[in-house]
Amino acid sequence: MKIVVIGLGQCGGRIADEFARLNGRARGTRGLDIIPGAFAINTDLADLSGLHTIKSNYQYRILIGSRKTGGHGVGKINELGAEIAREDADKVVETIRSAKRFAEADAFLLVAGAAGGTGSGAISVMTQQIKERYVDKPIYNLIVLPFEHEESTEDRTVYNVATCLKSSYLVADAIFLVDNQRFAMKDSPISSNLAKINSLIVQPFFNLLCAGEEKKSRYIGAKILDAGDIIQTLVGWTTLGYGRSQASLLKSLFEGARDFRNKATETQKGVQALDEAISGLSIKCNPLDSKRALYLISAPAREINVDLIKELGTYIKNMAPEAIIRSGDYPREKGVMEVTIILSEMSDIEKVRNYFTKAINLISDLKKRQEGLVSTQRGIDITIKDIPSLL
Repeated sequence: MKIVVIGLGQCGGRIADEFARLNGRARGTRGLDIIPGAFAINTDLADLSGLHTIKSNYQYRILIGSRKTGGHGVGKINELGAEIAREDADKVVETIRSAKRFAEADAFLLVAGAAGGTGSGAISVMTQQIKERYVDKPIYNLIVLPFEHEESTEDRTVYNVATCLKSSYLVADAIFLVDNQRFAMKDSPISSNLAKINSLIVQPFFNLLCAGEEKKSRYIGAKILDAGDIIQTLVGWTTLGYGRSQASLLKSLFEGARDFRNKATETQKGVQALDEAISGLSIKCNPLDSKRALYLISAPAREINVDLIKELGTYIKNMAPEAIIRSGDYPREKGVMEVTIILSEMSDIEKVRNYFTKAINLISDLKKRQEGLVSTQRGIDITIKDIPSLL
């Protein structure tokens, strides 16, 4: 599967940059192109300048809203980010469409952080604008939720997240939810922490996108997981995970001979990788709430057997009994067994519901303050209110 990746705002731009790097890895190690275009869109010139892999010309790093922001961002006001995206949408779409290999894409993936200004405001607007022009291609969002400390320091963070999630849900075909807090590594420098998190966010897409684009016959699985399978799986709220384990090293004394111990160990390694993928899902959720699921196993061809595929399928069916499950194998990796899993069409995600509840309460409190029902005066303001002014 090939996707055009569009990063909006600082967070989205950096993740799009990581997707561009992922495409370089696919090209260098497998001779495949999985990202026919990676773009960064921002109202902040400095953020665009800080990227490393996305091409540095104006066709791939697109500055919007320069008349209103002077190239210095929107100050976390996502309404302004949305307004600028609407005004500059035609310019953005035309620029993206002019990319050399744009027509090869099977889908679009728009990426943003939910708590900021530009990305949070622009992602739903750009999704809608692109959707109106390309009705035959699915458009997905990847939305990154903030760290817990960001939520506790400013009410605007919760408001931005809630409005971003609701707006995207109304227009995107599916939304990959990523909770930064699940990837956070304590006692690590903030720069390396964020870079590592971005790499972990993108990692599950590698085999998933490569499998259906594979050209060498010895690497094509018995059950190919291609763009059609992925598109049929992705609907609404979505989470994904990735796990790996070392492939079996047990061998018989005779080359090529395989006994029951080898086979049992391979199945055990596959379940271990699947357990890791599930425990590391991009957002905490209840798999029972998913209506669609997908898993891909990538390992040396000799390690992939019918019992392993059956065991993993049974495991996921027990975990998500109402889900339509698609699967595939990709006999590509050497020395490791990797499992990628997607749970989609989630009917309920607690963290999303909590954001909506908090935002409703915030809006209610704000209205009360504006109507004078709640006093906003504290401290010195109260003590000076009866003192005459000389002005």
